[in-house]
Amino acid sequence: MPTNNYTTAQDVGKQSRATEAEPDATSQGHLPLLTLADEEILFRDNVRQFAEEKLRPLRREMDEKGVFDQGLISQFFELGLTGIEIPEEYGGQGGSFFDSILAVEELSRIDASAGVIIDVQNTLVNNAILRWGSPLLKKKYLPQLASKKLGAYALSEANAGSDAFALQTRADRKGGDYVLNGRKLWITNGKEAGLYIVLANADPAAGYRGITAFIVEREFPGFSVGKKEDKLGIRASSTCELNLQDCHVAAENVLGEVGKGYKIAIETLNEGRIGIGAQMVGLATGAWQCAVAYAHERKQFGKPIAEFQGVQFQLAQMATELAAARLMVYNAARMKVAGTNFVKEAAMVKLFSSQVAERVTSLAVEIHGGNGFTRDYPVEKYYRDAKIGKIYEGTSNMQLQTIAKLISAEETKGGR
Repeated sequence: MPTNNYTTAQDVGKQSRATEAEPDATSQGHLPLLTLADEEILFRDNVRQFAEEKLRPLRREMDEKGVFDQGLISQFFELGLTGIEIPEEYGGQGGSFFDSILAVEELSRIDASAGVIIDVQNTLVNNAILRWGSPLLKKKYLPQLASKKLGAYALSEANAGSDAFALQTRADRKGGDYVLNGRKLWITNGKEAGLYIVLANADPAAGYRGITAFIVEREFPGFSVGKKEDKLGIRASSTCELNLQDCHVAAENVLGEVGKGYKIAIETLNEGRIGIGAQMVGLATGAWQCAVAYAHERKQFGKPIAEFQGVQFQLAQMATELAAARLMVYNAARMKVAGTNFVKEAAMVKLFSSQVAERVTSLAVEIHGGNGFTRDYPVEKYYRDAKIGKIYEGTSNMQLQTIAKLISAEETKGGR
């Protein structure tokens, strides 16, 4: 049980179930989209308190060293942030996908590196196992992910970035095992993870229909973590290469079905893009809050710069774009929870939120003037962290391509 003063998602869930006979904000259907249920507010506020008290004091040091504090990771486990949607029977919190989005947003408001660690854990790794894992895999790995192991999602390779199906990593069947050989690049949580979902091709002749997902433990012979990238932003979040050299993986560790890894990859990344949207909204909010505070403190010509219309208009524009991006993130997350098709909305969220984050953080630096260009103020970090939003989990061009295809299909179907 947690030994701190924070309320976990599990505690909130129990409170929610105790009063589930009463309608809440999410069941009315006519309340503003940004309205949160009482248990969601409680969960968000507790993550916010944790981020302010425990994460904020360490963010600069972690950024400069490019290393995430292990003590914070331990607290993530203690608070249940690593298993938000994992059912209680597996030691998780029994929360919702929307809870995960709230957690990512609040952590990213202080440090986007923390946000992406929790995002990958919940929206990619945990969700993939919950959805496609066999009963054996769920029983074996979900308790570990909830209590002691970070996960990583290993899809990208040197020649398989946006072209995710050009995988070179191979999985050859030998007896009761598969033998994996290949090299993965740009893997978030690579250094800290103890469990990896690895995509490899078990039948190259079948093209993308041979792609298969495997659960690989860090201790498996033939598996090793390679170079850690020295990055522009989200520096405390590790991004590493993974090497598989005759790595033996039992057939029971196939996630889903052999040859259906492409489906797992596509559908999992659709969910992950909402998480990236939450990360971008969170960090942009942090930058905007810094800009507002600075504008009221900084004086020029005898008064705070916040009293000049030019600055007021900039802050207003930033706030407006942030509000729009947050609405899109929350709507897509609610659609996912409701079980409706959210693929187009997820792509739009990823595209727009990353654009907003880049614009808002850039303006935050400008409002700080020369101070914003120094590391004595946090806005330069927000600016650096924002750039990755247009790149990982599908570049902005890939999101545009997805959106264009889907709206074209809608137009054709509708006969217009």
